[in-house]
Amino acid sequence: MHAHGYAHAAREREDIELVGVWDHKPERATKFGRRWEIPDVEQMDALLDRADAVVIASENVRHADHIARAAEAGKHILCEKPLATTESEANRIREAVEAAGVTFMTSFPCRLSPAYSAMRTRVQDGAVGAVLALCGTNHGTCPFDWFVEPAESGGGALMDHVVHVADLMRDLLGESPTTVYAQVNSLRLNLACEDTAFLHLTFPSGVFATLDGSWSRPSGYKTWGDVRLSATGEKGVIEADLFAQALDLFTDEAPTHREVGYGSSLDRELLAAFAGSVAEGREPPLTLDDGLAASAVAIAAVQSAQSGEPVPVPVL
Repeated sequence: MHAHGYAHAAREREDIELVGVWDHKPERATKFGRRWEIPDVEQMDALLDRADAVVIASENVRHADHIARAAEAGKHILCEKPLATTESEANRIREAVEAAGVTFMTSFPCRLSPAYSAMRTRVQDGAVGAVLALCGTNHGTCPFDWFVEPAESGGGALMDHVVHVADLMRDLLGESPTTVYAQVNSLRLNLACEDTAFLHLTFPSGVFATLDGSWSRPSGYKTWGDVRLSATGEKGVIEADLFAQALDLFTDEAPTHREVGYGSSLDRELLAAFAGSVAEGREPPLTLDDGLAASAVAIAAVQSAQSGEPVPVPVL
Protein backbone atom coordinates (compact mmCIF):
# COMPACT_ATOMS: atom_id res chain seq x y z
CA MET A 1 0.00 0.00 0.00
CA HIS A 2 2.36 2.75 1.19
CA ALA A 3 5.08 1.57 -1.21
CA HIS A 4 3.34 3.46 -4.01
CA GLY A 5 3.48 6.67 -2.01
CA TYR A 6 7.18 6.17 -1.32
CA ALA A 7 7.91 5.42 -4.97
CA HIS A 8 6.06 8.55 -6.04
CA ALA A 9 7.97 10.69 -3.52
CA ALA A 10 11.30 9.10 -4.50
CA ARG A 11 10.71 9.83 -8.19
CA GLU A 12 10.41 13.52 -7.33
CA ARG A 13 13.92 13.66 -5.81
CA GLU A 14 17.15 14.05 -7.74
CA ASP A 15 19.18 12.45 -4.94
CA ILE A 16 17.26 9.15 -5.07
CA GLU A 17 17.42 6.59 -7.86
CA LEU A 18 15.00 3.67 -7.80
CA VAL A 19 17.12 0.68 -8.85
CA GLY A 20 14.67 -2.19 -8.42
CA VAL A 21 11.91 -3.96 -6.56
CA TRP A 22 11.79 -7.46 -5.09
CA ASP A 23 8.82 -9.38 -3.69
CA HIS A 24 8.44 -12.97 -2.55
CA LYS A 25 5.40 -12.93 -4.84
CA PRO A 26 7.01 -12.20 -8.24
CA GLU A 27 3.76 -11.10 -9.85
CA ARG A 28 3.44 -8.24 -7.37
CA ALA A 29 7.00 -7.11 -8.09
CA THR A 30 6.35 -7.18 -11.82
CA LYS A 31 3.15 -5.15 -11.49
CA PHE A 32 4.80 -2.63 -9.19
CA GLY A 33 7.87 -2.35 -11.42
CA ARG A 34 5.77 -1.64 -14.49
CA ARG A 35 3.76 0.99 -12.63
CA TRP A 36 6.89 2.89 -11.55
CA GLU A 37 9.15 1.99 -14.48
CA ILE A 38 11.78 0.22 -12.39
CA PRO A 39 13.14 -3.31 -12.90
CA ASP A 40 11.71 -6.16 -10.85
CA VAL A 41 14.44 -8.42 -9.47
CA GLU A 42 14.02 -12.17 -8.99
CA GLN A 43 16.35 -12.57 -5.97
CA MET A 44 16.53 -10.42 -2.83
CA ASP A 45 20.34 -10.60 -2.80
CA ALA A 46 20.46 -9.25 -6.36
CA LEU A 47 18.47 -6.21 -5.27
CA LEU A 48 20.67 -5.70 -2.20
CA ASP A 49 23.78 -5.87 -4.39
CA ARG A 50 22.66 -2.90 -6.49
CA ALA A 51 21.17 -0.75 -3.71
CA ASP A 52 22.63 1.62 -1.12
CA ALA A 53 19.41 1.71 0.89
CA VAL A 54 16.10 -0.12 0.93
CA VAL A 55 12.49 0.60 1.79
CA ILE A 56 10.83 -2.43 3.39
CA ALA A 57 7.07 -2.48 2.85
CA SER A 58 6.40 -6.20 3.10
CA GLU A 59 3.91 -8.08 5.28
CA ASN A 60 4.40 -7.34 8.99
CA VAL A 61 5.64 -10.78 10.00
CA ARG A 62 8.33 -10.65 7.29
CA HIS A 63 9.91 -7.43 8.54
CA ALA A 64 12.37 -9.10 10.91
CA ASP A 65 13.78 -11.38 8.21
CA HIS A 66 13.98 -8.63 5.59
CA ILE A 67 15.56 -6.15 8.03
CA ALA A 68 18.14 -8.74 9.08
CA ARG A 69 19.03 -9.55 5.46
CA ALA A 70 19.38 -5.88 4.52
CA ALA A 71 21.37 -4.98 7.63
CA GLU A 72 23.77 -7.89 7.15
CA ALA A 73 24.35 -6.61 3.61
CA GLY A 74 25.22 -3.17 5.03
CA LYS A 75 22.19 -1.38 3.55
CA HIS A 76 20.44 1.57 5.16
CA ILE A 77 16.81 0.84 5.95
CA LEU A 78 13.44 2.60 6.01
CA CYS A 79 10.84 0.11 7.28
CA GLU A 80 7.06 0.22 7.40
CA LYS A 81 5.20 -0.05 10.66
CA PRO A 82 4.70 -2.05 12.78
CA LEU A 83 8.33 -3.12 12.89
CA ALA A 84 7.57 -6.25 14.91
CA THR A 85 4.54 -8.31 15.88
CA THR A 86 6.26 -10.32 18.65
CA GLU A 87 9.02 -9.72 21.18
CA SER A 88 11.25 -12.30 19.48
CA GLU A 89 10.93 -10.43 16.17
CA ALA A 90 11.77 -7.16 17.93
CA ASN A 91 14.87 -8.68 19.53
CA ARG A 92 16.06 -10.01 16.19
CA ILE A 93 15.56 -6.63 14.54
CA ARG A 94 17.49 -4.75 17.23
CA GLU A 95 20.37 -7.22 17.20
CA ALA A 96 20.68 -7.11 13.39
CA VAL A 97 20.55 -3.32 13.08
CA GLU A 98 22.89 -2.59 15.97
CA ALA A 99 25.42 -5.20 14.83
CA ALA A 100 25.48 -3.77 11.30
CA GLY A 101 25.60 -0.11 12.33
CA VAL A 102 23.41 0.97 9.41
CA THR A 103 21.06 3.95 9.35
CA PHE A 104 17.58 2.78 10.33
CA MET A 105 14.40 4.80 10.13
CA THR A 106 10.86 3.79 11.10
CA SER A 107 8.03 4.86 8.81
CA PHE A 108 6.08 7.17 11.13
CA PRO A 109 5.15 10.01 8.76
CA CYS A 110 2.53 11.35 11.18
CA ARG A 111 5.33 12.60 13.42
CA LEU A 112 6.41 14.89 10.56
CA SER A 113 2.94 16.43 10.18
CA PRO A 114 2.90 20.25 10.55
CA ALA A 115 -0.34 19.94 12.54
CA TYR A 116 1.26 17.59 15.05
CA SER A 117 4.48 19.62 15.19
CA ALA A 118 2.48 22.76 16.02
CA MET A 119 0.57 20.90 18.72
CA ARG A 120 3.76 19.53 20.24
CA THR A 121 5.35 22.98 20.35
CA ARG A 122 2.33 24.51 22.09
CA VAL A 123 2.16 21.70 24.65
CA GLN A 124 5.87 22.05 25.41
CA ASP A 125 5.44 25.82 25.72
CA GLY A 126 2.80 25.24 28.41
CA ALA A 127 -0.24 26.39 26.45
CA VAL A 128 -2.52 23.88 28.20
CA GLY A 129 -0.49 23.48 31.35
CA ALA A 130 0.45 20.07 32.68
CA VAL A 131 -1.08 17.35 30.49
CA LEU A 132 -3.61 15.18 32.32
CA ALA A 133 -5.01 12.95 29.56
CA LEU A 134 -4.74 12.15 25.86
CA CYS A 135 -7.28 10.90 23.35
CA GLY A 136 -6.21 9.58 19.95
CA THR A 137 -7.86 7.97 16.95
CA ASN A 138 -6.64 6.26 13.81
CA HIS A 139 -9.82 5.03 12.17
CA GLY A 140 -9.87 3.67 8.65
CA THR A 141 -11.46 1.43 6.09
CA CYS A 142 -10.42 -2.20 6.16
CA PRO A 143 -7.54 -2.80 3.69
CA PHE A 144 -8.32 -6.55 3.41
CA ASP A 145 -5.68 -8.59 1.47
CA TRP A 146 -2.90 -9.86 3.80
CA PHE A 147 -3.86 -7.27 6.44
CA VAL A 148 -6.75 -9.52 7.52
CA GLU A 149 -4.60 -12.68 7.58
CA PRO A 150 -3.09 -12.92 11.10
CA ALA A 151 -0.38 -15.30 9.87
CA GLU A 152 0.94 -12.48 7.66
CA SER A 153 -0.05 -9.35 9.57
CA GLY A 154 0.22 -10.49 13.19
CA GLY A 155 -3.28 -9.18 13.87
CA GLY A 156 -5.99 -6.97 12.46
CA ALA A 157 -6.91 -3.35 13.14
CA LEU A 158 -4.99 -3.37 16.41
CA MET A 159 -1.67 -4.30 14.82
CA ASP A 160 -2.31 -2.07 11.80
CA HIS A 161 -3.52 1.18 13.35
CA VAL A 162 -2.33 1.47 16.96
CA VAL A 163 1.37 2.20 16.44
CA HIS A 164 1.06 5.58 14.66
CA VAL A 165 -0.84 7.25 17.51
CA ALA A 166 1.11 5.35 20.18
CA ASP A 167 4.24 6.94 18.73
CA LEU A 168 2.70 10.42 18.76
CA MET A 169 1.66 10.01 22.40
CA ARG A 170 5.12 8.83 23.42
CA ASP A 171 6.78 11.70 21.59
CA LEU A 172 4.38 14.31 22.98
CA LEU A 173 4.82 13.20 26.61
CA GLY A 174 8.47 12.17 26.39
CA GLU A 175 7.72 8.83 28.04
CA SER A 176 6.46 5.38 27.11
CA PRO A 177 3.27 3.90 28.55
CA THR A 178 3.65 1.39 31.37
CA THR A 179 0.43 -0.60 30.91
CA VAL A 180 -2.20 -1.10 28.24
CA TYR A 181 -5.71 -2.53 28.43
CA ALA A 182 -7.34 -3.47 25.13
CA GLN A 183 -10.76 -4.60 24.00
CA VAL A 184 -11.32 -5.89 20.47
CA ASN A 185 -13.98 -7.62 18.41
CA SER A 186 -14.75 -8.61 14.83
CA LEU A 187 -18.50 -8.04 14.83
CA ARG A 188 -18.54 -5.45 12.07
CA LEU A 189 -16.82 -7.33 9.24
CA ASN A 190 -16.83 -10.89 10.65
CA LEU A 191 -13.13 -11.37 9.92
CA ALA A 192 -10.62 -13.89 11.25
CA CYS A 193 -8.99 -10.92 13.02
CA GLU A 194 -10.29 -7.91 14.94
CA ASP A 195 -11.83 -4.98 13.07
CA THR A 196 -12.44 -2.97 16.25
CA ALA A 197 -9.64 -2.07 18.66
CA PHE A 198 -9.92 0.25 21.65
CA LEU A 199 -7.06 0.84 24.10
CA HIS A 200 -6.57 2.46 27.49
CA LEU A 201 -2.96 3.36 28.35
CA THR A 202 -1.30 4.59 31.53
CA PHE A 203 1.98 6.53 31.66
CA PRO A 204 4.60 6.84 34.44
CA SER A 205 3.67 10.50 35.05
CA GLY A 206 0.06 9.56 35.81
CA VAL A 207 -1.31 10.64 32.42
CA PHE A 208 -3.86 8.24 30.95
CA ALA A 209 -4.89 7.91 27.32
CA THR A 210 -7.49 6.30 25.10
CA LEU A 211 -6.77 5.16 21.56
CA ASP A 212 -9.30 3.96 18.99
CA GLY A 213 -7.60 2.18 16.09
CA SER A 214 -10.62 0.52 14.54
CA TRP A 215 -11.36 -0.22 10.90
CA SER A 216 -14.67 1.56 11.42
CA ARG A 217 -15.03 3.49 8.16
CA PRO A 218 -17.35 1.97 5.50
CA SER A 219 -15.90 1.00 2.13
CA GLY A 220 -17.56 3.99 0.45
CA TYR A 221 -16.27 6.55 2.94
CA LYS A 222 -14.86 9.76 1.50
CA THR A 223 -11.33 9.04 2.73
CA TRP A 224 -9.34 6.14 4.17
CA GLY A 225 -9.67 7.35 7.75
CA ASP A 226 -8.17 9.85 10.15
CA VAL A 227 -5.40 10.52 12.63
CA ARG A 228 -6.43 12.81 15.49
CA LEU A 229 -4.89 13.56 18.86
CA SER A 230 -6.13 15.75 21.70
CA ALA A 231 -4.45 16.65 24.97
CA THR A 232 -6.37 17.79 28.04
CA GLY A 233 -4.31 19.89 30.43
CA GLU A 234 -4.76 21.91 33.58
CA LYS A 235 -5.39 25.08 31.53
CA GLY A 236 -7.32 23.75 28.55
CA VAL A 237 -7.53 21.35 25.62
CA ILE A 238 -5.56 21.30 22.38
CA GLU A 239 -6.41 19.14 19.37
CA ALA A 240 -4.63 18.17 16.16
CA ASP A 241 -6.37 16.73 13.10
CA LEU A 242 -3.49 15.61 10.90
CA PHE A 243 -5.43 15.25 7.65
CA ALA A 244 -7.99 18.03 7.96
CA GLN A 245 -6.48 20.00 5.05
CA ALA A 246 -8.78 18.55 2.40
CA LEU A 247 -11.59 19.48 0.05
CA ASP A 248 -14.81 17.56 -0.53
CA LEU A 249 -14.97 16.48 -4.17
CA PHE A 250 -18.32 15.45 -5.68
CA THR A 251 -18.53 13.85 -9.14
CA ASP A 252 -20.99 11.94 -11.31
CA GLU A 253 -18.70 8.91 -11.39
CA ALA A 254 -17.99 6.47 -8.58
CA PRO A 255 -16.84 7.23 -6.02
CA THR A 256 -19.22 10.16 -6.16
CA HIS A 257 -17.78 11.76 -3.01
CA ARG A 258 -14.19 11.72 -1.80
CA GLU A 259 -11.69 13.94 -0.04
CA VAL A 260 -8.78 15.52 -1.89
CA GLY A 261 -5.97 16.62 0.37
CA TYR A 262 -4.05 19.83 -0.21
CA GLY A 263 -1.76 19.73 2.82
CA SER A 264 1.86 18.66 3.11
CA SER A 265 2.82 15.31 1.59
CA LEU A 266 3.99 13.25 4.54
CA ASP A 267 5.47 10.61 2.22
CA ARG A 268 7.60 13.35 0.66
CA GLU A 269 8.70 14.55 4.09
CA LEU A 270 9.51 10.99 5.14
CA LEU A 271 11.66 10.25 2.08
CA ALA A 272 13.45 13.58 2.42
CA ALA A 273 14.32 12.86 6.05
CA PHE A 274 15.55 9.37 5.21
CA ALA A 275 17.64 10.46 2.22
CA GLY A 276 19.16 13.29 4.24
CA SER A 277 20.05 11.01 7.14
CA VAL A 278 21.75 8.52 4.82
CA ALA A 279 23.64 11.16 2.84
CA GLU A 280 24.82 13.10 5.89
CA GLY A 281 25.42 10.11 8.16
CA ARG A 282 23.17 11.46 10.92
CA GLU A 283 20.52 9.82 13.08
CA PRO A 284 17.08 9.96 11.45
CA PRO A 285 14.24 11.73 13.24
CA LEU A 286 12.30 8.45 13.54
CA THR A 287 14.56 5.84 15.04
CA LEU A 288 14.70 2.11 15.68
CA ASP A 289 13.86 2.82 19.32
CA ASP A 290 10.76 4.75 18.24
CA GLY A 291 9.56 1.90 16.06
CA LEU A 292 10.14 -0.80 18.65
CA ALA A 293 8.55 1.25 21.45
CA ALA A 294 5.35 1.63 19.41
CA SER A 295 5.42 -2.05 18.47
CA ALA A 296 5.67 -2.88 22.16
CA VAL A 297 2.32 -1.14 22.76
CA ALA A 298 0.65 -3.18 20.01
CA ILE A 299 2.22 -6.43 21.22
CA ALA A 300 1.04 -5.79 24.80
CA ALA A 301 -2.41 -4.80 23.52
CA VAL A 302 -2.74 -8.14 21.72
CA GLN A 303 -1.87 -9.93 24.96
CA SER A 304 -4.36 -7.80 26.89
CA ALA A 305 -7.15 -8.48 24.40
CA GLN A 306 -6.52 -12.19 24.79
CA SER A 307 -6.36 -12.16 28.59
CA GLY A 308 -8.96 -9.49 29.32
CA GLU A 309 -6.58 -7.81 31.75
CA PRO A 310 -4.20 -4.83 31.64
CA VAL A 311 -0.72 -5.88 30.50
CA PRO A 312 2.66 -4.23 31.17
CA VAL A 313 4.24 -2.77 28.05
CA PRO A 314 7.56 -4.54 27.43
CA VAL A 315 10.81 -2.68 26.81
CA LEU A 316 12.07 -3.88 23.44
